Amino acid sequence: MAARAGVGRGTVSRVINGSPRVSDATRAAVEAAVAELGYVPNTAARALAANRTDAIALVVPEPETRFFSEPYFSDMLKGVGAELSDTEMQLLLIFAGSDKERRRLAQYLAAHRVDGVLLVSVHADDPLPDLLAQLDIPAVISGPRSAAETLPSVDSDNYGGARQAVEHLLSRGRRRVAHITGRLDVYGAQRRTEGYRDALSDAGHEVDEALIEPGDFTEEGGSRAMAALLERRPDLDAVFAASDVTAAGARQALREAGRRIPDDVALVGYDDSAIARHMEPPLTSVRQPIEVMGRRMIDLLLTEVADRRPLASRGLDRRQVVLATELVPRSSS
Repeated sequence: MAARAGVGRGTVSRVINGSPRVSDATRAAVEAAVAELGYVPNTAARALAANRTDAIALVVPEPETRFFSEPYFSDMLKGVGAELSDTEMQLLLIFAGSDKERRRLAQYLAAHRVDGVLLVSVHADDPLPDLLAQLDIPAVISGPRSAAETLPSVDSDNYGGARQAVEHLLSRGRRRVAHITGRLDVYGAQRRTEGYRDALSDAGHEVDEALIEPGDFTEEGGSRAMAALLERRPDLDAVFAASDVTAAGARQALREAGRRIPDDVALVGYDDSAIARHMEPPLTSVRQPIEVMGRRMIDLLLTEVADRRPLASRGLDRRQVVLATELVPRSSS
């Protein structure tokens, strides 16, 4: 290559890597030699020389069945993939829903086979963020583990979105608004429940604990929770579910109990996924910009990867990105 272009190997390297310290004539000669010889840069060798792997891992600490059944994960993956498409980074999808998978993941990460990690659906007691810090691997999570989060994170305004949902139901004349929560070891679910409580209190309504039932973001959990609520408070006239998938389960239980939506019980979900649009009746839902969240996570992570300082020396100036939500009214409320 260098001989064909009539330059040194160092000059060829500078041209291929986009260095401005090359004359136009030399650049043209090297590019002509590249085209003539059909040269393809060895990205693996380049990454090795730079102490990089050019790989990002998207780690999901959930069973594969949940990943493929909930639109949240596929929309997040779509945003991540779109943002990475203009880079040379490879994306690895890794599930860590079982103890065996977590042990295998720990060994993989300890070998430093990735430059950074995106963590999606992190529970409060999840040890993975601490493991990544110990290994000095940059990481960004999709929602903080608590109010004291120190890792970079990207989330939607869970509190504000929940308030929008409840205020909407109250504006429609509903007075006994129930709530099916998400998994309460997830900070975002805690914030949605707090938003539900505060919206009722600020509107002058007492928060009735009998109208709150734990869920787990699944359709089966939504159905079970709805059945329990109907047994305990058959006079309820509205439900705010912590996800669209949960709302789908609640709708099934309401129909089995002979309750009409929205005539007898109004129903609101969260995510504004395809499920919401295709339900019958179409589901009112709180839209969170999940694809945008995935893109912002990649932006943050690439910034972290480019920062060559050890993680421990970066202090607490980590970015916490919170994106706005929007209520999308449909026929279910």
